[in-house]
Amino acid sequence: MDERTARGKAIHRRAHCDYRWEGVECHPYKEDERALFKAVSRQILFSDPDLAGELRYFEVQPGGFSSLERHEHMHGVLILRGRGKCLVGNKVRAVETHDLVTVPAWTWHQFRATADAPLGFLCMVNATRDKPHLPSEADLAELRANGEIAAFLRDGCE
Repeated sequence: MDERTARGKAIHRRAHCDYRWEGVECHPYKEDERALFKAVSRQILFSDPDLAGELRYFEVQPGGFSSLERHEHMHGVLILRGRGKCLVGNKVRAVETHDLVTVPAWTWHQFRATADAPLGFLCMVNATRDKPHLPSEADLAELRANGEIAAFLRDGCE
């Protein structure tokens, strides 16, 4: 059982196996039908009005990917498990356990897991944030003008 403060806030939640935590629900990544993504779950680890930020754990199943999007807020990401690739701005990077990724505000980004293992990562964002902005056809054409990005979007993370 988790321990709680006098105001009812959890001060300790035990970790369970397979990247789950006591008292933390696992949710679908999104419920937005417009956003293209595959096989991603989300857990909100810390979210409280006393915090300026929110810490979430995302898990992308083998061969899965997050949506291609950008926001007015930045993200701080720590890869906890697996390997994959991420697009941040105009660069595709290989990522693996313990890597840190900063996603600046208004920067296109997407995370993809390899075909053989999940990619799990912590993501810290503003507690109050905007909804994701999805790419237009013109945005996609501009991104695909870069061959490396075109291959990433087309072929994923083999």
